[in-house]
Amino acid sequence: MKTMNSKIGLMMVFFCLAFVSVSSAQQRGGEQKAPPTYAELVKELDANEDGKLEESELKGPLKDDFAKIDTDEDGYISEEEFDNGKPSGKRK
Repeated sequence: MKTMNSKIGLMMVFFCLAFVSVSSAQQRGGEQKAPPTYAELVKELDANEDGKLEESELKGPLKDDFAKIDTDEDGYISEEEFDNGKPSGKRK
């Protein structure tokens, strides 16, 4: 009987340690990165390399909110417009 209780106790300790390890690993992995700067976005997304961000080059929340961010309605998002109207990051 004592060996059975010992085995059950050891198994419970093992599962508790495994659970804590997995939980803490998930928390560390869920940290958010800082949002990209305008320069980083141009470098990454400017397909035609004209130094501007147009709607067809964008994706995600930035593309979803393009009309709101492009306040002068010239078809491009300038650095000033980007800084003033960063998308919320929420998907529709």
